[in-house]
Amino acid sequence: MHGPTALHQTSTSTDATRVTGYVCGIAIVAALGGLLFGYDWVVIGGARQFFEIYFHLGSAAAVGWANSCALVGCFIGSLIAGTLGNQYGRRPVLLISAVLFAVSSVLTGWAFSFSMFIVWRIIGGIAIGLSSNISPLYIAEISPASHRGRLVSLNQFAIVIGILLAQIVNWQIAAPVPEHASTDVLLASWNVQLGWRWMFTAVALPAMVFLVASFAIPESPRWLLLRGRTEQALKVLKKIGGSEEHALAESQAISNALREEESQKSSWVGLLQPGVRTILLVGVLLAVLQQWSGINILFNYAEEVFRAAGMGANQVFIDIMVTGAINLIFTLIAMVFVDRLGRRPLMLAGCIGIGVSHLLAGLAYQAGQKGALVLILTLCAIACYAMTLAPLTWVLIAEIFPNRVRSSGVSAAVCALWISSFALTYSFPFINHSLGSSGTFFIYGVICLAGAVFVFFLVPETKGRTLEELEAKTIRG
Repeated sequence: MHGPTALHQTSTSTDATRVTGYVCGIAIVAALGGLLFGYDWVVIGGARQFFEIYFHLGSAAAVGWANSCALVGCFIGSLIAGTLGNQYGRRPVLLISAVLFAVSSVLTGWAFSFSMFIVWRIIGGIAIGLSSNISPLYIAEISPASHRGRLVSLNQFAIVIGILLAQIVNWQIAAPVPEHASTDVLLASWNVQLGWRWMFTAVALPAMVFLVASFAIPESPRWLLLRGRTEQALKVLKKIGGSEEHALAESQAISNALREEESQKSSWVGLLQPGVRTILLVGVLLAVLQQWSGINILFNYAEEVFRAAGMGANQVFIDIMVTGAINLIFTLIAMVFVDRLGRRPLMLAGCIGIGVSHLLAGLAYQAGQKGALVLILTLCAIACYAMTLAPLTWVLIAEIFPNRVRSSGVSAAVCALWISSFALTYSFPFINHSLGSSGTFFIYGVICLAGAVFVFFLVPETKGRTLEELEAKTIRG
């Protein structure tokens, strides 16, 4: 086992490393997976009111399945991402996800039966599952410790750009909707016949950019060392750090960390080792908390939420874009503070802020105070989420697992994220119908406040520590 001196030397060397243009460039390319994730995830929020009419979806079960089926693919993608990432490397998995994004978006948009729409949405979900695992993992593995939080947050920044891009594209494509128009009029409209198709298809263009750019990035140096390809790893580390000294120091630190766990299996079995089980539980609960904070309901069912608040059909598209803009602005703020204030304080503030915003929104619905008040409370919840749970969940999941089980650990946590996301998205029509908007927001608010208690007692601080230092702490228990 490493002594404290060796670990201190590694940390100092790493922390002194400036973020080179090369590191930023490859992190941005990897984060394009997040942009596609964000677009593909949220595009349905604007398209759903049109394809539901086209496919004649009337029941809560059909609506819930149409809006949540992609999460089945997300789960499958997350389940296989760790194995693929370990076996073939991080870069090939990013390439596969880019291809799946491009193909599935076009074929979802031009599906002429509900069953084929579901099939291609699930395949698009697989692309989301792969990229949501590998993009933050790859960025964490190429980043200096002192800037890792900010660089991994690039992935979340790209996600919110994708969200806002989808909202803008939906707004530009959709034609004005006549108020109180009959179903027959809507069925014959541009939006129902063609508009929603182009909303989905538009993601193919950034997917092709991601595919081409992914050929220019290197493989993760940690994966190369795991496979014994030391010479290639040193070349990558030298480009990342800008010096041979950095490359040798980082290579030694990673190799030492790998030897610490050489008796453990680098697979799902390794997640059951003493010390790792607790970290796995924390990762899973973080993932569940991020989803059951309820914010994704405000994106996936935005049209329904805002209509319940008394807003007209055309105003809904404007309000949806406002939520996307707030999401983007506060994600930028999060990137400034993530490596200054630490993970735990921001996560605590986020859980409390979102919880209080939801509870107040529930009271507003209950009292019949809708319109602008509900929009303001919605924006407050999204702002808190964008600064805290949204980026920091991915940062923490990418940081807390030991090196040899990191890929599998991230995969397990993100699988839990997609399972909980499916449960959230599928259940919303039923919960909202049974309890109304006020009861629904009360539930999400209580969950967020319970999440604050979990963060306070169980979530570790990872700010400014190298991945190898965090691993050594896990090994020591």
